[in-house]
Amino acid sequence: MVRITTDSTCDLGVNATERDIRIMPLTVILGADSFRDGVDITPQDIFDYVAKTGTLPKTSAPSIGDYEEFFGQFVSAGETVIHFDISAKSSSSNEHAVVAAEKFGGKVFVVDTKALSSGQGLLVMKAYDLLQQGMSPEEVVKTVNALRPKVNTSFIPDRLDYLYKGGRCSRMTMYGANLLKIHPLIEMDDGQLVPGKKYRGNMDKCITAYIRDLAERYPKYDRTRCFITHSSADASLVEVAKKQVSEYFDFDTVLETVAGSVITGHCGRNTLGVLFIAE
Repeated sequence: MVRITTDSTCDLGVNATERDIRIMPLTVILGADSFRDGVDITPQDIFDYVAKTGTLPKTSAPSIGDYEEFFGQFVSAGETVIHFDISAKSSSSNEHAVVAAEKFGGKVFVVDTKALSSGQGLLVMKAYDLLQQGMSPEEVVKTVNALRPKVNTSFIPDRLDYLYKGGRCSRMTMYGANLLKIHPLIEMDDGQLVPGKKYRGNMDKCITAYIRDLAERYPKYDRTRCFITHSSADASLVEVAKKQVSEYFDFDTVLETVAGSVITGHCGRNTLGVLFIAE
């Protein structure tokens, strides 16, 4: 049997549970207290902490020992493991998983997704699909690695406060963007976050333009599924995104997921992205 695992930054929610995909939680640190992402902390805890302290939470990757224990339970049960991590350029999670995997003599494959959030989740779900089609672990890993550059991982933040606190933009940029209602596209490029086009206006208008631009940029895409992933965004904004995705794309399934505490801690509330695999 082949077991798919991933770390908690995948933002798959019930989609992982339904497929028995096991999750390795990263740690979220609020002051002197540590919590397991997706286990004993919620995004609301992040918002409350930042509002109270004015600082972002810290995060840490599982240790090599944590991964050895995590992988060991599956290998001991006779399973081969394919594990998916957040981009190695964003966390040491992948590095620790790779070292831990060496202990198991080829029974554990580790994939650097070069993505985060449900961009990472898309590759996890694709791997599950491929296994159901009868592919071997080696074939699955080869296929998903080839798909990595085709994953659109992008999002639009409502405000830049969290990005500023995290050192990803200057104070002047933050104030200017918030004052002028500028919402920059943030996307993954070869495993790291980079700024893209700047949208201006309210979030409904910006999300509408963003999704239209995605459709123009990616006229050919894997129709299997798309994620609308957001950090506790307003319900009305999510509905705008769903309507625009339905108008401009033809996915078999559109899945809505809420970002976990690690991702939320970097982007802030009301951030939203539409993520899918291009052809």
